[in-house]
Amino acid sequence: MQAVQFDSHGDRDVLEYGEFPDPEPDRDEVVIDVKAAALNHLDIWTRRGLPGVDLDMPHIPGSDAAGVVAEVGDGVSRFEPGDRVAVLAGKSGGGDEFTRKGDPTLAPDFHIIGEHVRGVHSEYAAVPAENLTPVPEGVDWETAAASPLVFQTAWRMLRDRGDLKAGESVLVLGASGGVGHAAVQIADHAGAEVFATASSQEKLEYAEELGADHTINYEETDFAGEIRELTDGRGVDMVVDHIGAQTWQDSLKSLVKGGRVVTCGATTGGNPETDINRIFWNQLEVIGSTMATPGQADEVLDLVWEGELEPRVRETLPMSEIDRAHEIIENREGFGKVVVVPDSEL
Repeated sequence: MQAVQFDSHGDRDVLEYGEFPDPEPDRDEVVIDVKAAALNHLDIWTRRGLPGVDLDMPHIPGSDAAGVVAEVGDGVSRFEPGDRVAVLAGKSGGGDEFTRKGDPTLAPDFHIIGEHVRGVHSEYAAVPAENLTPVPEGVDWETAAASPLVFQTAWRMLRDRGDLKAGESVLVLGASGGVGHAAVQIADHAGAEVFATASSQEKLEYAEELGADHTINYEETDFAGEIRELTDGRGVDMVVDHIGAQTWQDSLKSLVKGGRVVTCGATTGGNPETDINRIFWNQLEVIGSTMATPGQADEVLDLVWEGELEPRVRETLPMSEIDRAHEIIENREGFGKVVVVPDSEL
């Protein structure tokens, strides 16, 4: 088969699209005939190299994909050849206290397909059956591939970890990215008043289309100051910050007393200066969130399949143009997700 791969960490020039051995399913695995796959900022970090993550090389990246079941392992009864499926990338080995209690995302061995083990940016991919969710007829492959990681991440972050309620106010940073554009829609769906930041007027208009009530161009204004002005000095109940070092202090400044900041990532760096005095005096909550449980993922994806939530695709490219796909993510071009399709499907 043909697969996106790299045999060393580095810039985009380490990526290639070439031959790789066809996968064979283990007892609990399914081989997918991939029809479309999608990128996340995680793919950039994985390509560059993450501290403490030692990959088997060559590595196939990619955590998002959708396609048709081609083959199943001897122990798989949930799926059969011909089924339409999408990948849920979070995986734990099971048997730990957290998985037994129903939250495998807290398991000591929790890992992500495409980040810690070989991923799904390839013509075929072998994936544990428990990491697949059915895709209804009528849902196009781009939507099925682009939705799972960002929508499950944003759903758990806002609805489960952040406990966002109707009538509350929420600020979504980086509303043009994958998680950001999902968070805007989920916050709007929850009945919240939504504030969103982006770097251009075009991106802000997209955010408004998705449900943002107020938009802020962070290239032109201090978003914390703007939030104070828009809320008559109160601040918002929740800030969704997946940006990290560049925005952290202003995220804390944007919160009402007793407010909470939820985070699932740090694209500008994971070690910001922080204002502990502000945290304890204003009794703020700092809440981390990673991926989602299978049940949470299915809950939000049902809303996607029904059309209530919608992944925006900024560009669809052949897998052979994977370097360009990474460039779009790195340069923050456009709005929403980047999808890649195996060249054999074009």
